[in-house]
Amino acid sequence: MPSSAGPSIDTITEGGRVTQVGEGQDADESAPPVMTFGGPTAGEILAERYELVEHINNDSAGRLVWRGVDVVLRRPVAVVLRYPGGDSATEMLQAAVAASRVIHPNLVGVYDAIDEDERAYVVREWVDGQSLRELVTEDPLDAARATSIGSAVASALAAVHATGMVHGNVHPGTVMISDDGRVVLADARTDGDDSQESDIRAVGGILYFALTGYWPHAEVPLRGATAGHGRAAIPDALRDASGAIAAPRQVRAGVPAYLDDLTMDLLDAEIAPPSSDVLAAELARLDVAAEEPFLDNTGPLRFAAEAEEEPSPLAAAGGRKVAIGIAGLLAVALVGLLIGISALGGGDDENPQTNPVGAPTSSAPAGEATPPANVGPLRVQSVRIIDPDSRKRDELDGANKIIDGKADEGWRTDRYPNNKFGSLKAGMGVWLDLGAPHTVKSVQVTLSGTGATAALFTGSVNPPSTSSGDKQLVQDYKTRIGQPFEEHDGTTMAFDGFNADQKYRYLLVWVTELPADDDSGFRLGVQEISVQGS
Repeated sequence: MPSSAGPSIDTITEGGRVTQVGEGQDADESAPPVMTFGGPTAGEILAERYELVEHINNDSAGRLVWRGVDVVLRRPVAVVLRYPGGDSATEMLQAAVAASRVIHPNLVGVYDAIDEDERAYVVREWVDGQSLRELVTEDPLDAARATSIGSAVASALAAVHATGMVHGNVHPGTVMISDDGRVVLADARTDGDDSQESDIRAVGGILYFALTGYWPHAEVPLRGATAGHGRAAIPDALRDASGAIAAPRQVRAGVPAYLDDLTMDLLDAEIAPPSSDVLAAELARLDVAAEEPFLDNTGPLRFAAEAEEEPSPLAAAGGRKVAIGIAGLLAVALVGLLIGISALGGGDDENPQTNPVGAPTSSAPAGEATPPANVGPLRVQSVRIIDPDSRKRDELDGANKIIDGKADEGWRTDRYPNNKFGSLKAGMGVWLDLGAPHTVKSVQVTLSGTGATAALFTGSVNPPSTSSGDKQLVQDYKTRIGQPFEEHDGTTMAFDGFNADQKYRYLLVWVTELPADDDSGFRLGVQEISVQGS
């Protein structure tokens, strides 16, 4: 019988074309897998659940990468097989189990890890998209896109590091960009030589590669993509006679000073890097401000060693000093001068919208972007239970308790003995109408127990509350938003990672697995659902 490397480990999100597993998706296909018996075939079902559909490629470690389908949850998956299993697969399985415990929209979800002795395999999220390595094949990225990708990678690492773990495999082949623009980090693995600092240094490598198309870590071979090896090769960074790498601005015109400085400081072994959460916050700030023209000529902003400089909050958190460039000081002084002149000259103006010196008239300081709309609770106008597979329709009462602000009461399913819910129904859902389209920041679902599986969808129809109407609704609501939770080990599911440019009116929390209750049956209570947005 197959033995799982841990409990069934389903965690997050959605997902490449033929770009799937970090090293595997771009690796040299010449490395043959080591097998002790016949290899897998299309149509084979693993663990009575995962059907193999198409062999994508082999990675340099001899692992086979397949596209598959989870026949229980009816979703595409990537299956990474290693021959043989047993002791030789321990590192792969342990890394998968560890990765499955971290839920974050910028991390590829790991669903299962199974050891069958003759072989072992990891089942993970299928990502429709391409790797950063493939994206930069033709041309380096502009500063805004590079900053956005670096921000997402740093945010993912901050989530991993918060658990005390290390990713250990950050490079352009493990950074995936999905077709809908989501950036995810895949293929965590640690071999004892990795550290959180090396993860953070690798973010500098990601920024350098995105900006130049070169990889600066010649001393850190890419697993499955070593420089000069096969089609996975990435050119080494340009270096001077002493071996020092050329800065991005020296390789390519138009790289902003602030991003050049940040990248080079992360790569400089003489400068202590910040923690991943501090780096993530700084890159997120730069990501938001990337379109502001003054940033092109000033820099926060470089980590430097001058002891006489005052540390910024970033420097204080990361144990580093910040040297503010002369151009940056002049920009700040100019902004202050304009604001001061505006305040002195406009105090008695009958028309406060008229500014005699042409300074900005918004309440935001000059040079800053207009602040986003305030984020707060959104009122749910209507709620109902969606149950397309039931003829009795006797589980629909109590839906209003889900939005009454009282977490001690809510709606409950019937009790299903012997976990028959999945064999009787494809799922049940809670449908929410926000009354009008809104920008959604997060959706929080409070449950009665642990072990449920749910995902969040959106659609455009509002059919009547009948069996046929529910079927129509489920057919229409195919756009998944936020990240799904599989066999969730908590009582609160927080869906986030929404597209800030998209507005939503109708939401569907779709439940596909119920947790066990105290009476040897399976039952779920949805106590409360709250929506944050603007």
